[in-house]
Amino acid sequence: MASRIASRLLRRSNATLGLLRSYSHARNYSSQLSALIPIGSQSSKLTRRPYYLPNASPYQLWSRSFASDNGDKVEAVVPFMGESVTDGTLANFLKKLGDRVEADEPIAQIETDKVTIDVASPEAGVIVKFIASEGDTVTPGTKVAVISKSAAPAETHVAPSEDATPKETPPPKAEEKKPKVEEKSPKVEPPKMQAPKPLPPKTSPTEPQLPPKERERRVPMPRLRKRIANRLKDSQNTFAMLTTFNEVDMTNLMKLRSDYKDEFVTKHGVKLGLMSCFVKAAVSALQNQPIVNAVIDGDDIIYRDYVDVSVAVGTSKGLVVPVIRDADTMNFADIEKGINTLAKKATEGALSIDEMAGGTFTISNGGVYGSLISTPIINPPQSAILGMHSIVQRAVVVDGNILARPMMYLALTYDHRLIDGREAVYFLRRIKDVVEDPRRLLLDI
Repeated sequence: MASRIASRLLRRSNATLGLLRSYSHARNYSSQLSALIPIGSQSSKLTRRPYYLPNASPYQLWSRSFASDNGDKVEAVVPFMGESVTDGTLANFLKKLGDRVEADEPIAQIETDKVTIDVASPEAGVIVKFIASEGDTVTPGTKVAVISKSAAPAETHVAPSEDATPKETPPPKAEEKKPKVEEKSPKVEPPKMQAPKPLPPKTSPTEPQLPPKERERRVPMPRLRKRIANRLKDSQNTFAMLTTFNEVDMTNLMKLRSDYKDEFVTKHGVKLGLMSCFVKAAVSALQNQPIVNAVIDGDDIIYRDYVDVSVAVGTSKGLVVPVIRDADTMNFADIEKGINTLAKKATEGALSIDEMAGGTFTISNGGVYGSLISTPIINPPQSAILGMHSIVQRAVVVDGNILARPMMYLALTYDHRLIDGREAVYFLRRIKDVVEDPRRLLLDI
């Protein structure tokens, strides 16, 4: 009995050793086969079937199925657009499919509620695929295009002309005998009576004649214009807006500018304009009337002990309002340089979100477009806005004499919930006094 049990155990151990040997041979063959067949290769029919390689990680298999040569293709994605901006619209592509791009070269533009942001290529290469389409709503991290670092740029091939290819002329066909047809005299038919044309329907004299729909165009509203429309309507619905007016004599300020413009350019490298003078005047008025620089927040009033002046700039895409930070600490030259830099960026569409955020008071100069007088709308979350207008020679009384003077109308729109008429008039009067006599700024009177 014991001998039988021992013989059975011996047979089982031999079978187990045989299975282990066959498994090791199969594993060696599998490793040799995996060395001969590269991952993702399509040169053999064996690669068409799913297989598993022990030495390859799942991430390696996944990544190689999308890249031709270990990262040969890179993806251009939407960059971070700012803390207050969550999405945007793909406005247009700056490059075409097959174009070559350099590293950090813009290939598309994203239009947000405030600014236009470029999508740049992460590497130099050729655009092989567009993932998103124009008009799509995208978020930071959205894939826009695929760039291949090794592909050659697309070339336009001209198809050979068909006329240049020699064609064999068919041999002349033998003349075929046509059957004779007996000629018949044409029949004369009596003229048909045409039915009279219907008269156009008579319209009542009070019915308006609308233009046809074919003469109208419907286009989607840009995001920047939507944002402007919503903010202006919110301002109108939120604030109790009231506008007060005054006029200012520009004689002394224009004379000051004419006398020192050359020396100002020589020393500071920038021209002396009117905006810097009005910014300094607004800073002085805000310091005299702090309530105009404040804002309502729920049941509280926030008084701001700094002055950030927003300057409205009109562009082809819409109105933008960049901010001059700490205008109360700047001189005329610094303000002029800041205005020129922001205006240039606004025209080029290169303003950032930070350059337009905040602001405690806004100045809008409609006079550059020829506006004589207007009622500007408050820019939330501010409480007032100053409107400048065109300078016009008008007859005014000076010391009992009628003289022609360069005059400008000023308009101050303010939130009447916070600012009373008394403070608004004093504020506008302070600007008038400083502009008409700039020496007040020097003496602080």
